[in-house]
Amino acid sequence: MVQGHMRAILALEDGRNFIGESFGANGTSVGEVCFNTSMSGYQEVLTDPSYRGQIVAMTVPEIGNYGVNALDSESDQPHVRAFVIEELSPVASNWRSEETLDAYLKRWNVVGIQGIDTRALTRHLRDKGAMKGCVTTEAASVEAAIALAQKAVGVVGQDFVKEVTPAHSFDWDPDSELSREWTVLPHPELISTAAGNFKPLPPVRYRIVAYDFGMKRNILRRLRQEGFAVRVVPAGTPAEEVLALRPDGVFLSNGPGDPAALTYVHENIRKLLGRVPVFGICLGHQMLSYAFGGKTFKLKFGHRGGNQPVQDLRTGKVTITSQNHGFAVDPESLPADVEVTHINLNDQTVEGLRHRSLPVFSVQYHPEAAPGPNDAGYFFSQFAELIEQSK
Repeated sequence: MVQGHMRAILALEDGRNFIGESFGANGTSVGEVCFNTSMSGYQEVLTDPSYRGQIVAMTVPEIGNYGVNALDSESDQPHVRAFVIEELSPVASNWRSEETLDAYLKRWNVVGIQGIDTRALTRHLRDKGAMKGCVTTEAASVEAAIALAQKAVGVVGQDFVKEVTPAHSFDWDPDSELSREWTVLPHPELISTAAGNFKPLPPVRYRIVAYDFGMKRNILRRLRQEGFAVRVVPAGTPAEEVLALRPDGVFLSNGPGDPAALTYVHENIRKLLGRVPVFGICLGHQMLSYAFGGKTFKLKFGHRGGNQPVQDLRTGKVTITSQNHGFAVDPESLPADVEVTHINLNDQTVEGLRHRSLPVFSVQYHPEAAPGPNDAGYFFSQFAELIEQSK
């Protein structure tokens, strides 16, 4: 055991347990244990509000090698309950790094465990399904840690959106500075700052309202990069208030928890259909399915990572996508006027929807890709085209 690192326990509700070393904060955290297969992007994973209520294990063996920096955060703070890795890099080597992963988790009081067999953990969760767990440096025994896991609150039936949605509405990036795309490539109008080089933003073409259910910042950046001025509103904002703003379109964001529990959101979205073009991502996609009259179900172990293959059923084209969700839309529950446009090639679950007559569509994955591939970034321009066609 590394000097200064305490013994830590990861215990699952079914009794499976792992002994490792602590990093980050000491303490005890409980939540649903899931795994993410991304090769990089651990900071984006930590700060993605969609992970509220969950203990996240990374499958790549070494984590922390490039440190942490403010620009790559997807929100103001980490949202994972605890962080599970096989090996913490002893060196944070990157010119953009501002602090080590260990120091970052200590600062935010997030419990971490390293030195366990994450491959064995992942295989167990894949075979048995995601389940409640406990990461602790305080439990006197493995049995005590297992008992804490069994008493924990899971994700099913939980409204974690209310914990991450903003308290008030606001305009995203009114000065057009936060959304500029960082680049190492030459550009004729390059903007150079102390944080690096950035591409200039296009002029605003459309004004939209974005429901924030736990939105990642890179979604907001990508929307502005596509020419949208974005008014962000809390999850519980009545549809009437949104329509009173006379937006060109409405965006529905990603977010945490069980989509079935968000009945107040379902009702508001239902009132928007047919009144304004709508685009949903991840939880927003699931919210749309409920507004259509559909339902969702819990996946055995979810889709989390940057390597999920998705097929567009209209063109046959396959893209590799970034995903983070534990629920999926039940295609049998959808009405006849809603078309399934995309499926996951690993398990055939629904990955995209569109209404056959209304200007409404959604995808289950994250086209803003932070972290992950950029194959699906074209959906933001499709939203712009949909708004233009609807005018």
